[in-house]
Amino acid sequence: MGWRLRLLVVAALLGCVGAFCLANWLAEQPHVAARWRADSAGRIELQGSDLAALKPQQGQVLVGLVASDGAVLAIDARALQRSTRWLIDDPTRERHRQLLEQWAEALSQPLVGLRFGNGTAVEVATVRRGFGGLGAIFWLFSGIALALYLAAMVVVLARPSARNLLYAVMSLCQVGNLVLFAVESTPDLGLLPALAAWDMPGRMAFDLITAAAAVQAASLYPPSTAGGRRIALAAWGAVAATLALASLGSLSHLWWWTQAGVAVLCGLAIALLSWAYRSEPHPLAHQIRRIGMVALCIWLLLTVAVTVADRLPGMQHQLVAVASMAWYAFLASLLLLIPILTRSQQVMREFALLAAVSTVATSLDLLFVAVFSLGQFASLTLALFMSLAVYSGARQWLLSQVLGSRRLTTERMFEQLYRIAREVETHPQRVPALLLQLLHDLFEPMQAELVDATPASARVADEGATLLVPVPGLGGDDVAYSGAIRIRFAQRGLRLFTDDDALLTDRIVEQLRRAVAFDQAVEQGRREERLRLAQDLHDDIGARLLTLMYKAQSPEMEEYVRHTLKDLKTLTRGLAAPSHRLSHAAAEWKADLTQRLTAADVELGWAFTFDRDVVLSVVQWSALTRILRELVSNAIAHASARRVDVAFQLEGSRLDLTVTDNGKGRDPRAWSHGLGLGGVRKRVKQLGGEVEWREAVPVGIDCRVQVALHTAAD
Repeated sequence: MGWRLRLLVVAALLGCVGAFCLANWLAEQPHVAARWRADSAGRIELQGSDLAALKPQQGQVLVGLVASDGAVLAIDARALQRSTRWLIDDPTRERHRQLLEQWAEALSQPLVGLRFGNGTAVEVATVRRGFGGLGAIFWLFSGIALALYLAAMVVVLARPSARNLLYAVMSLCQVGNLVLFAVESTPDLGLLPALAAWDMPGRMAFDLITAAAAVQAASLYPPSTAGGRRIALAAWGAVAATLALASLGSLSHLWWWTQAGVAVLCGLAIALLSWAYRSEPHPLAHQIRRIGMVALCIWLLLTVAVTVADRLPGMQHQLVAVASMAWYAFLASLLLLIPILTRSQQVMREFALLAAVSTVATSLDLLFVAVFSLGQFASLTLALFMSLAVYSGARQWLLSQVLGSRRLTTERMFEQLYRIAREVETHPQRVPALLLQLLHDLFEPMQAELVDATPASARVADEGATLLVPVPGLGGDDVAYSGAIRIRFAQRGLRLFTDDDALLTDRIVEQLRRAVAFDQAVEQGRREERLRLAQDLHDDIGARLLTLMYKAQSPEMEEYVRHTLKDLKTLTRGLAAPSHRLSHAAAEWKADLTQRLTAADVELGWAFTFDRDVVLSVVQWSALTRILRELVSNAIAHASARRVDVAFQLEGSRLDLTVTDNGKGRDPRAWSHGLGLGGVRKRVKQLGGEVEWREAVPVGIDCRVQVALHTAAD
């Protein structure tokens, strides 16, 4: 990047020096210190002046300029339209060019004679315009032109490629358009002869070359095809032939050739992008195609509006100038926006939309005045209302699609983060697969895979089509990860990844890391507390029960205490153990239930099937134990059941627990869930599962618990 950075600095300095030289050159040009405006009849009216000779003529109509030979050069409001680019008729454009040149020649003299409609002739001296006389629009468009020039230099030097070079060509052509518009926006009559002669040919070339470069850029989108290259070559050939004929004077109706040529070439570019998107759904091609469709519609609307309003000379120079100004600002903002689509620059996006809406509003105003003969206020109000409606719709359709909509809600995201954190405790080696699934649910990509890459943080690549996410180390020091997750074509190829997505992903990974660390800390505290409780129960309560058993007054009391002591030993052993095999836990559960149900004179039906033995964590063992005891206790105490059937089934990682009784319980939906049933729901949710109570046939209640046991296999 060393030589590129130096070239960029040189290019930036040249651009700044060029902008200053242009402003300084215009500031040195002579002009008449007066402000002019067009009236409703298409005449030029003196709006105001600080010159003593012109102050009495304020509000008078200027009818002509007195030449050096005494002849009066007639003038109307078209003289305020200093650009010939948006004049449709060739003879009218030629006469306008000659008028501008004559005015420029007359204004180059030390004294200028002005003839007003009241018959008064005033002779005034020309003065240096100065920087303050250039006008706000000049500085605005000069600044936009400089920004677009610098953007083109940055893009082409940062990553030289054919597509970036074409972007630079388009940008530099529009820089030329903006510079010409800035020069012509200075508040004055007349125009420099060289600019008057080259205005239409230059702008015609800039617009057609921009459109041809867009066609070739569209043909380079993956996968590049021979057909696309042939279309681009044909586009360049057509543009070259058109410009050659125009320069030789052999082509008439230049304005129509320019408007139609740009529209056709823009349509070809959109068709090529659609072709490329069907072959490979690159989201950048999709977004640029949307932008191109909006630009083409606005171009066609502007063309129709200027055509219809051509018969209104009194209004044309004002509204056409504003519409063309808004169009060039819109196109420049689009070119500035394209390189930073993935960086989600809200200000630039809104500026582009506002420029587009301004073009639409002025075009509609021209149409309403010309077609429906509406008054100026009525047409402007209606045009603004419709433009705001277009703005609200286009903002959602065009810009919101860059960011897209996420299928994964915040609530579901945190649920998945919690589930992953719990799963990492038992399966630390599954972190890449779990994070890959989370990112897939979040962004809905068309491709998601693990790759050998080591980015320091999440980053956007491939012009917004790809997001690289480093796999975090969540399993402790004994588990190491290498590589990254690469996801491509977000939202099924409809939207770009942005820097906000990369930041969001980094935050998700950080929250996942914190959740795992928190769970590990909590589990460590639970383990220490369980060991303490187990020790206290064994040393204190166990000793008391043993003493009570020896002092029992009857064999029945001794047997009851013996079973209680056995349950206590099972509980303390479970609390002290870090994990439990499912088969061992099932045996303990069966023995415990057999004892409890036998004491209550209730028959037990037991079924336990599994395709593999797994190791339960203490949290899983404790939750399942309490769930099973609570369900059986309800069947004994509330349902007055005579038989309880318990069925365990483990398939893969899914554990189904079904407890069915033949008691008197009915209509579970009408139950009020107290501490017992609420505790069951809470523990099932803690395991990430679901619980459901239903009426059994012919009598009783059937409770089904379904949980996913992400544990280590034996």
